[in-house]
Amino acid sequence: MIMADLHLNLKKEYFDAIKAGTKKYEYRKVTPYWSKRLEHPHYINIILKCGYPRSDDQERIIKRRFVGWHKETITHPHFGNKPVEVYAIHVGEIPKEE
Repeated sequence: MIMADLHLNLKKEYFDAIKAGTKKYEYRKVTPYWSKRLEHPHYINIILKCGYPRSDDQERIIKRRFVGWHKETITHPHFGNKPVEVYAIHVGEIPKEE
């Protein structure tokens, strides 16, 4: 079993919403490309990047524990005006156990 990090490059508006805590899921359309990356591998962390930052630009990189994903059907301007099936990848903060 390969344990790796899942890297997602995001538009600034989505990165900022995740950083602010108002966006809990990042969506990727169900395609063979994303199915291959999400349905079988096991990830340790998710690395969220605002665009394509330099590796030392920590203000544009968020690293969180990978929790998982589920499939949803959504309508979103990014995917067109018809409902599409997507992977909803959990990107929200994980509450700390007390």
